[in-house]
Amino acid sequence: MIDPVSGFIYPESWVDACTDSGAREVVRSGLAVLTSDGKILMRGFTTGTTAAAAAKAAVLSLKNPVSGCISIMTPAGIRVDVEAEGGMGHGVSEKYSGDYPDDVTAGVRFHACATPAEDGIEIISGDGIGKWGRENPRYPKGTPAISPPALSEIRASIHDALEETGLAGVKVTLSVENGSHVASLTLNAKVGVMGGISVLGSTGFVEPWDDHLEETIINRISGASKVVLTTGRVGLRHSRLLFPDHEVVLVGSRIGPALSHISGDAILCGLPALILKFMNPAFLEDSGYGTVEEMIGTDEFDRRAPETMSRFCADHPGVRVILLDREGKIMKEAP
Repeated sequence: MIDPVSGFIYPESWVDACTDSGAREVVRSGLAVLTSDGKILMRGFTTGTTAAAAAKAAVLSLKNPVSGCISIMTPAGIRVDVEAEGGMGHGVSEKYSGDYPDDVTAGVRFHACATPAEDGIEIISGDGIGKWGRENPRYPKGTPAISPPALSEIRASIHDALEETGLAGVKVTLSVENGSHVASLTLNAKVGVMGGISVLGSTGFVEPWDDHLEETIINRISGASKVVLTTGRVGLRHSRLLFPDHEVVLVGSRIGPALSHISGDAILCGLPALILKFMNPAFLEDSGYGTVEEMIGTDEFDRRAPETMSRFCADHPGVRVILLDREGKIMKEAP
């Protein structure tokens, strides 16, 4: 069984542990993920998907009232049904966060107001949607904080609604109820987004675990009896699936400070590069390779990686090290 969102191939033992055939179908649809103990966790919908549902409901309601679910094609290529209401050109959708317990945007209500136009689609960013407060390489100052995948999803949903209604064009204004307050609970200000929340979503789905750890990393590590430290999003996703009974914490390059707060046993799990270079800053020295990724699969990697991991584990009793490839398969393990 393959996760259609991430492409992760679930081990047969995980699938066998899930005895509920209905739950397995939900996983196959992409609406949930399967963990190693056979349990499932529901994905939520991103702000981009929620905004798309509100926008589509608004356009559809120019012809007929809308109540119930709106069909949305996500950036992952999976069509989903999203709760939305619409009437007289006004659409509303509330963000569903699945089993992600710490999503500060859970329950946020997106509003969309649609008015017919002679031709084409115009999308206007209204109250509660943030704007970039400073120039950066990807977004000019003052532009709406709507990511390209989310904007494409919204535009495609509006286009679907135009085809269903037979309208030639439409102007849609999006807004977020209490968006400024919700944004104050996020890290938006730190990354330069001001005045509201970001509208995001590279897949259209919210993964059912916390991957925003900047404010709580030390408390989470210190308070966990079983913890996995991982260095990036790939490691985070697969570690959470491999170790569902552990607290999985994304630490990035801050492996050293994170380890200093471990009170018991821990697992260091993720892609090889950051982990190996943390354990041995001279890992690539005299190897003839410029990066760890270039070395993977060679005899030199098969020699150096286990040596580095063994020395590290000898110096750090209680720490287990697992190196993963991008598909989540275990490459090397120590002790």
